[in-house]
Amino acid sequence: MARKKIETQKARAKPEAVIEIASTGVRLSIVEVLSQENADEDSGGKAGNARSVSWNTLDRSDTPITFGAEIFATGEIKQSSISQCIQILARYKEQLAAWGLAPQDATVIATSALRESQDRDSIVDRIFVRTGFVVRIIDGIEESRLMYIAVRECFKNSPINLADDDFIILEAGGGTTELTFLKKGSIVGAHSFRLGAARVERRLGQMGATDTTQRYVRQFILNSKNSLNEELKNLKVKSFIAVGKIPQIAALYVGKPVSTFLWEIPREKFFEFANEIQNYSVEECMARFKISYNDAAQMHTGFFIYETFFELSDAKTIIVPETNLREGVLISKIDSPDEELQQEFYKQISAGALNLLRKYHGDENHASYVAKTSLEIFDELKDESALDKHARVLLEVAAMLHDIGIFVRMENHHLHSAYIISNSEFFGLGKNEITIISEIAKYHRGNANPQDDELFQMLPRAERMMILKLTSIIQIADALDRGHMQKFEHLKFSRQKDSFIIDTGNRHNTVLERRALGEKGEMFESVFGYKVILN
Repeated sequence: MARKKIETQKARAKPEAVIEIASTGVRLSIVEVLSQENADEDSGGKAGNARSVSWNTLDRSDTPITFGAEIFATGEIKQSSISQCIQILARYKEQLAAWGLAPQDATVIATSALRESQDRDSIVDRIFVRTGFVVRIIDGIEESRLMYIAVRECFKNSPINLADDDFIILEAGGGTTELTFLKKGSIVGAHSFRLGAARVERRLGQMGATDTTQRYVRQFILNSKNSLNEELKNLKVKSFIAVGKIPQIAALYVGKPVSTFLWEIPREKFFEFANEIQNYSVEECMARFKISYNDAAQMHTGFFIYETFFELSDAKTIIVPETNLREGVLISKIDSPDEELQQEFYKQISAGALNLLRKYHGDENHASYVAKTSLEIFDELKDESALDKHARVLLEVAAMLHDIGIFVRMENHHLHSAYIISNSEFFGLGKNEITIISEIAKYHRGNANPQDDELFQMLPRAERMMILKLTSIIQIADALDRGHMQKFEHLKFSRQKDSFIIDTGNRHNTVLERRALGEKGEMFESVFGYKVILN
């Protein structure tokens, strides 16, 4: 891809670099973000495109590696492969230097293979010591978010409008498969499955889409469909948006261009091409499609995974964007913050929390009340809490899910809540953020001290303080609905000297709530310096 258009408030001339350590290879992209003047010249100076800039690809590399084959077969990455990865990154460091870039100028991400390694911290440290690259390991849901950003960019200025129909974004990689559900352009669900061509073949000990492999994939996807039925029935999917090298190969042979960065394949033509591929040997795939042995070896199973997922719906077409995960990272890095998109992500995070609450039959009225009250307290204290909008989102999720553990058992439900949260996935949230939310749920009852918890002590200071602040807020909000009856509809909050005053605005009996505030107000007073008073 020679050029990609993006929108930004400020054009930058310095090259940008992204390195992806994936299951099957280490990939580098270096691009030049053109100035506004150059962008206008290259695009013909389109009117009404004042904020538009372009990038040119300056350099790229794609070097095969066997991380996925090893981690999915044995759970470990060989020392020889780690050394090979470091050697590859050392060469990439030289490529970056040729463009005037240091290792700290590059964004380096790692996906499924490295994040599943028990030695990932040691590997990341060795890479930093030997090369200077700082590796960020991203989870499957973060992959979905970055890919959505990249896909969304490809649809700009195309005849297909994401807001007109329902779509499923599908990316089947070597180790995981990512699904993102779009309803009229808005994200309504995101899931990451431990299913990929390299993982399947290593687990079954055989290569190619054999009968055993096909049965395994079909059964896995059937089980996945059962858990996705609630979301699927609310969608009228017009097309799958298929991301990755496999659908891009199919698009070149049996698809037709829709716009500069989009191809369209009729469903039946994709199936015909996928079936044809099953008759090729690995060597024939390498020769015909000019791909590496690793990629060719996974083509048969990879095509079958895409084909089987397409059978989840009656979608008639498959849209293939010419993009990849690295472009999602680049757009996130050089594009100006998109407030609308960020709000969409926040809404999806909140929706995911609500869906999880419903899955475990939580008390929605109480959860919503505690979340609403918590956010009101947060907003009242925003000038002295030193917390940002993202912390506000974490507070909302924690408030919605603080009692979810009651599904397991009422006794010690705070511990069950923490367990459920820490073992769940949330679109747009990483493992550290999920840990923060689970810790808040663990201490919302106020009957234990977080400072006595070893896990809490191991967290960075900033995260510890965030947990204490948000937990103390939820404790107050939870106390105000002690009877789960939502008695106080219009609460007002104010501060006077050393007091945080809550005015209920009515004459309801407040004995239960006062007692609960007495039990739970200690952390709030310790963290914010205010004694809570209920009027």
